[in-house]
Amino acid sequence: MWNRRLESLDRESIKKIQLERLKLTVRRLYENVPFYRSAFKSRGVSPDDIRSLDDLKRLPMVSKHDLRENYPFGLLAVPREECVRVHASSGTTGKPTLVLYTREDLQNWTEIMCRCLYMSGLRRGDVFQVTPGYGLFTGGLGFHYGGEAIGATVVPTGTGNTERQINLMRDLGTTMIAGIASYALHIAEVASEMGVDVKKDLQVRKGIFGAEAWSDSMMKKISDVWDMDCHDIYGMSEMYGPGVGCNCSHGEGLHIWEDHFIVEIIDPSTGEPLGPEEEGEVVLTSLTKTAMPMLRFRTRDMSKLLDTNGCECGRTHQRIARIKGRCDDAFSINGVKVFPGQVEYVLMKYPEVGMNYQLVVEKAGALDQLTVLVEANCKSPQDDSAKSLEKVLFRDLRTILGFQPRVRVLPPMSIERRDGKARRVLDLRMK
Repeated sequence: MWNRRLESLDRESIKKIQLERLKLTVRRLYENVPFYRSAFKSRGVSPDDIRSLDDLKRLPMVSKHDLRENYPFGLLAVPREECVRVHASSGTTGKPTLVLYTREDLQNWTEIMCRCLYMSGLRRGDVFQVTPGYGLFTGGLGFHYGGEAIGATVVPTGTGNTERQINLMRDLGTTMIAGIASYALHIAEVASEMGVDVKKDLQVRKGIFGAEAWSDSMMKKISDVWDMDCHDIYGMSEMYGPGVGCNCSHGEGLHIWEDHFIVEIIDPSTGEPLGPEEEGEVVLTSLTKTAMPMLRFRTRDMSKLLDTNGCECGRTHQRIARIKGRCDDAFSINGVKVFPGQVEYVLMKYPEVGMNYQLVVEKAGALDQLTVLVEANCKSPQDDSAKSLEKVLFRDLRTILGFQPRVRVLPPMSIERRDGKARRVLDLRMK
């Protein structure tokens, strides 16, 4: 462990820390942020009413909408002059969501990143290639500072220029990479076209991936393609960035660092809390952020609290299941809700399936039609083998989805990529 004392605290100590920090956070927001003060008063709650962790449910929830409505500095709990860093979302759905950091925030972020990276196998002396974007996006710098604090040699490549990424991996002896899961598969594709065998010609044997939901089946595919130990890191800019939690090598799910966050699972339709093993929306409260603390932030991510006692790795922090998808990623086919992760789970079980897939939704008369486009694992799939794979995938997808999709097997690299990432869902019903 990176921080054995804090990562293996007994449950009573964790709850005590959470309550102390929650009380301080609530009071700071009430006194310094008009938005929160108004929200508390509208619910008839004051800082003095927070006496136990059960009182958390009395507090208001916030969402990206609230960040946009208070753009740029409306949710700051400290004077702007105390902030030393800004990160932001892309703003593709409207105003960007802006997040600011004090020096203390950056130190806390580095701490939780070190925990995740160390859990994933990063050590002093490793050559750590960081492929997420730098700049306003939190990914690149989060991995960067965590890697440096551990003592690894950090290679800050950022996104794109895949051939150069591969050349640097070979020349520098990269041992671990960070990025998004689908880009790891894309790197392997491009390497093959360059005549580079990622297993034999590169030394990358560890990877940590986030920023998109990906299934256990895809994790296994990446592991097999690269001969790599894969880990899943979870986070979002509103909670520092990546580093909220990560999976260890011993148990199911992601350890959430409960001395920095409180995690809840709610029914996304009603907002009511759900119990262990009940799937719903992840809601997070930050306990150590000073610039822009978030109370009960609705992430839109779907998961569940795992009903487990401890973990073989020795960490005592609560685990959630790996993220299934987002509430707003799900789409409906004739009234049946579909998560892309459900489809991915089926596809990635088959070695004949290549690196990417796409779900195309369109109208067939009055009804919706789902077509699953799948890249084959060989350059020129024979008609017979392609038809055979289509039949197998159709059978399995029909079982898990509850309706009959179309399935088409295509040659590798047939599905359009953007920065190495395929567009998973193409909904043509409104066009």
